[in-house]
Amino acid sequence: MNLKEVQSVKQRFGIIGNAPGLNYAINVAIQVAATDLTVLITGESGSGKESFSKIIHSLSSRKHGQFIAINCGAIPEGTIDSELFGHEKGSFTGAVDQRKGYFETTNGGTIFLDEIGEMPMGTQARLLRVLENGEFIRVGSSKVQKTDVRVVAATNVNLLAAVEQGKFREDLYYRLNTVPIFVPPLRDRGEDIELLFRKFTTDFAERYRINPIQLSEAAKLMLLRYPFPGNIRQLKNIAEQISILESESNKVIEAETLTKYLPAVSSQTPQAPMVLPGAYSDNNSFSERELLYKVLFDMRRDMNDLKRLVLDVLKNEQDGHEILKNNKELFETLQSGDLIPADPEKAVARLLPASNLIDVDDYDASDAPSEVTVEDITHETEEDDSLSLEKKEKEMIVKALRRSNNKRKYAAQALGISERTLYRKIKQYQIDEED
Repeated sequence: MNLKEVQSVKQRFGIIGNAPGLNYAINVAIQVAATDLTVLITGESGSGKESFSKIIHSLSSRKHGQFIAINCGAIPEGTIDSELFGHEKGSFTGAVDQRKGYFETTNGGTIFLDEIGEMPMGTQARLLRVLENGEFIRVGSSKVQKTDVRVVAATNVNLLAAVEQGKFREDLYYRLNTVPIFVPPLRDRGEDIELLFRKFTTDFAERYRINPIQLSEAAKLMLLRYPFPGNIRQLKNIAEQISILESESNKVIEAETLTKYLPAVSSQTPQAPMVLPGAYSDNNSFSERELLYKVLFDMRRDMNDLKRLVLDVLKNEQDGHEILKNNKELFETLQSGDLIPADPEKAVARLLPASNLIDVDDYDASDAPSEVTVEDITHETEEDDSLSLEKKEKEMIVKALRRSNNKRKYAAQALGISERTLYRKIKQYQIDEED
């Protein structure tokens, strides 16, 4: 990840924050901008998904073309086809003139389809044809029109669940989800909450020429642990409320005052863990990439523990068999068929070939070499550390597919990821499943 480029983009588009999930999402947007691939942005309402569509358009070769944002949920079902694809005169009641749709007027540019999950099924079929062939037909016409438009879609609903319920086309889902970008919710961004609050209150004070407010340490901690179901939009509203109502009487807002402006949280609202300054919030909302980082670091730690154990065995030959007996569970775990368990907390190094693993019951300490050097044992690990995370990720996927006889379902379970994510990774790394 090029952090310098990420910081430059954040300054250009006014994005505040340094959370790992946010930086990763921006980095993906930067990389995909140079292509014409379709992008699906997912995240909760108010998390800032539209900003990523603007980043993609502004950094692409289409930046001089038109950019238009359309809220699919705000257009009535009876008129959305006309809005997107246009209509002919007299095609329906009220169609007194011919009209060009957005896909025609935005030719050469980018269309951002927000709330794509709200699009009617009939319109989804029309959109699929545009994405696959660049073709569309106006309402009331039989003439095929051509267009060259890049589509960036966004949603705050689970499209896979909508597919299972028959509310969203499965073929359209996979066509849209060529490159996914997940925008983390505000509650997962740690200290970004305080930075955004300070930005909103400062801007509000400058605009209306009032005294800027500050938060006490106790109020900061309360703000950081609040789940913000409305995300950035809710935080901005709270910041402006406090700025206008408390600026004259309180320059420093205490926790008791802040409580009045934080709505009660329902039992269904996800609770954020206590986030202290400098702490990293670990929760289930992070993307698969963050989970992979955690697993890889756990694997390295466990490999180091295993090497130390083997060294002890080789240096103390007469006690070697007893040491292995006492740590039999560790070696049995290494022989497990799973590549990586679903629970990352129990992840261990399971990528060693079965032929290289030690059978505890058959181990004979007298067969061990009389001399061993630390340099020889650690050399291979140093080379492995130089490999990129992408290469390691690809290797793990290939190994999982081979061990499961190319059954994606079982390979995904072994990797601890969803079958959808595995399908995307196979396409990303161009893995041939028949090898």
